[in-house]
Amino acid sequence: MKIVETDNFGGDYPDEKFVNLPRVNINEAESLCSLINEIFCSDDHAPRFWKMVEDDYKLIPGFEP
Repeated sequence: MKIVETDNFGGDYPDEKFVNLPRVNINEAESLCSLINEIFCSDDHAPRFWKMVEDDYKLIPGFEP
């Protein structure tokens, strides 16, 4: 599993980024996402949140005019 930083508002161009950590198992990824979101995404107005994804996940880029 990997952890991805993404848009908290469900936009079409979330400008996703992988968190720079080694691969982790599902339990570790869940714990890390929970902790990161608790600290940095503690309300509905936080611009970003973190989610677990499979190792082969393809990032969705940000908007490029």
